[in-house]
Amino acid sequence: MLIQRRAFLLATVAVLALPGELLAKPVVKGGKGQALKIRATGARAPIEIVEDELGVPHVRAQSLHDAYFGQGYLVARDRLFQIDMEYRRDMGRMAEAFGPRFVAADRAARLFLYRGDIDAELTALPAGVLECAQGYVAGVNARIAELAVNPAQMPLEYGILKIAPLRWDVRDLVRNRGIGMGDADDEVRRAQMQARGLLDVDQLMAPLRPAWSFTVPEGLDCAAVSEADLGILNPTARPVPFDAIQEASLDRAERRADRFAQGSNAWTIAASRSATGRPILANDPHLGIGGNSPRHMIHLTAPGLDVIGAGAPGLPGIMQGHTDRFAFGRTNFHIDQTDLFILRTSKDDPELYWHKGQWKRFETVEEEIAVKDGPAQRVTLRYAQGRPIVAQDTARQRASAFATTSMLPGANMRFAIIAINLARDWASLREAFRIHVSPTNFHYADIDGNTGWQTIGFTPKRPKHDGLFPAPGDGDFDWTGILPVEEMPHVYNPKEGWFASANQMNLPADYPYKEKVISFDWSDPFRYDRISEVLRSQPKHRLEDSIALQHDVQSLPARALLKLIPAKLSADAAPAAALLRRWDCGIGADSAAALLYEMILPELQAGFRDLVVPPAARAFIPSVNLFEMLRILATPDKRLGADPVAARDALVDRALAAGWKKALEQGGADPAQWRWGDLHRVTIAHPLSSLPGIAAAFPKIEGGRSGGDGYTPMARGFNAKRGYQVSHGASYLLVADVGAWDNSRFLLLPGQSNDPRSPRYRDFYPRWLAGAMQPLWFSPEAVERHAAERTVLMPG
Repeated sequence: MLIQRRAFLLATVAVLALPGELLAKPVVKGGKGQALKIRATGARAPIEIVEDELGVPHVRAQSLHDAYFGQGYLVARDRLFQIDMEYRRDMGRMAEAFGPRFVAADRAARLFLYRGDIDAELTALPAGVLECAQGYVAGVNARIAELAVNPAQMPLEYGILKIAPLRWDVRDLVRNRGIGMGDADDEVRRAQMQARGLLDVDQLMAPLRPAWSFTVPEGLDCAAVSEADLGILNPTARPVPFDAIQEASLDRAERRADRFAQGSNAWTIAASRSATGRPILANDPHLGIGGNSPRHMIHLTAPGLDVIGAGAPGLPGIMQGHTDRFAFGRTNFHIDQTDLFILRTSKDDPELYWHKGQWKRFETVEEEIAVKDGPAQRVTLRYAQGRPIVAQDTARQRASAFATTSMLPGANMRFAIIAINLARDWASLREAFRIHVSPTNFHYADIDGNTGWQTIGFTPKRPKHDGLFPAPGDGDFDWTGILPVEEMPHVYNPKEGWFASANQMNLPADYPYKEKVISFDWSDPFRYDRISEVLRSQPKHRLEDSIALQHDVQSLPARALLKLIPAKLSADAAPAAALLRRWDCGIGADSAAALLYEMILPELQAGFRDLVVPPAARAFIPSVNLFEMLRILATPDKRLGADPVAARDALVDRALAAGWKKALEQGGADPAQWRWGDLHRVTIAHPLSSLPGIAAAFPKIEGGRSGGDGYTPMARGFNAKRGYQVSHGASYLLVADVGAWDNSRFLLLPGQSNDPRSPRYRDFYPRWLAGAMQPLWFSPEAVERHAAERTVLMPG
């Protein structure tokens, strides 16, 4: 999704091997007893910034504009290259800095810029939101202007790469709607499998939840559908850099795994079940680990505003944290927000397509892309009903239009977080949610003891299809609107006294999902089931319990595997079974059994796939769903063969033997010395660290060992095809004591700053590894007690 794309510029490694010098000197700030004064163009009044002992800046402003000005300025101070590269990429301005190789990428990015009435979009924003966004952009630009005068403080990348940062424009927050495949590749895969009579097998990789029967849209020729219909969405053809999924892998199984790795945990405890007598809200978003940190800490205060927590660099506002009135958190909800429409184009004029009984002409936009060391390139971008044309085959009279909610009028996700920050209660939050596009489980707990869960995000109304296949683009299957917030699943003050979300299928049992199709594609419920198990066992939940649960490494898949171990085993499988049977199923960093389990599980999945997936379907089903596999193995059926139980036992035996052999290779000859954390390490490197100049300037942050995997509440995911290094998880964690705010705790990996010259470059790395949650000081008294540095931004 838009707010989840963190990787960037990996393709530049091959073309930007440029030398560089480390010219800058450490930034000087005011000490505890003095304030450093800085002239900042665009500030309307003096802005005080107090940074506490942990590096969290507390911005004290006299207006909303200046509060967000302070955020923009500080994010640019700590993360300028990170936000600048994302801005440049998303606006389609890579080629002007890096040359002709990026023209295709720029064309793709510009295809997904909003082409509607920008002024109308800005005018329609909720009260106060535009003022805040303008302040944020002005703050970013003020820092860039400051660096132009004092280039010694410029982030090191700019000298190495010989480029300069772009100035920001608030109108680009409307234009930039983000690029993403959504589930278009799933739609194409299902059509291809339907054409071959293999569609039932798809459930082994992508089970539909809730239960649903496939219906092919009337008029869709499944035999004619191919990956060519994805056009630039197809990872094998997509220009680079495009999005984080493409940059990670071209493999279908890996892409799907990466997509579902982008999850989170959150739970909200009512006062009635809290040991404090106050609500507790915990949240740990699972995003990429290994490159730039996806969160930045800040506290913003101004008349009508008092909010603290973590924001996404480059996105105004705080995504997870608390105001003076309520705590708020989020996890990914699943909404099918995209469709691939197959258009029929005219044989005589390929610029015409058939829609609602008549030929219509593509809307076209001509763009000129500046290119470093080369002539500017002119490109033509095509749209049908505002939907980008991602593929066109004039010989077949065929084109693909990609419908995505992010391109709709009003889909102003880049302003939505501000609106949430400005809300005062549950009712005003639900108004703010109307511009929130990204699929989200929103968690809420306020100082009056109220708790609430609201699913938010733009959900298209599809009266004639379910979104599981491509649809004919003749107009019969067009969307007819967006579900209003009030019709999305929600609960307020539930009688159970707690609720949790971990990206599982959480549509309420009485929700009319057949009339209001939201999604059939969800994360496996392992994390949620473990969280639920723990919370149900705690009649009085403490802050310490939330911290422990965020670092819980108990594995439900491991429990299920142990139940499958046969009584009779081969000699090759027996050692593995003996070690696992002595195990508590915790994926601990110092656990030998955890290392063995992580070797066995891929062997079991591969063997299961070979056993149950027909050869003709294997190109479409490169891997099987873990939850579905364990369900079938627990109650084996004829899919495993004439004697399902014997086939199941033989399969498990082979996996145990193969996993033991692999553990010996990975962990060494002595099983007593095996430690999962020796393989499962946490390394933070600059995304361009393959460039010698970057590698020299930005030393890796490494050495840390980790427990957990992608299915434990302490999510520390990895992709075995790329090694066992942690690749995703919760780099930011929050536990909020609602109303007694100074008791709240947080962690951030690896630190606030991307600048290796800063003491905040890696200061949280050891704390994060140890799970040593830190106080999130909020009250003026606590902030003053722990003040470390002071800065005042003066109007320039």
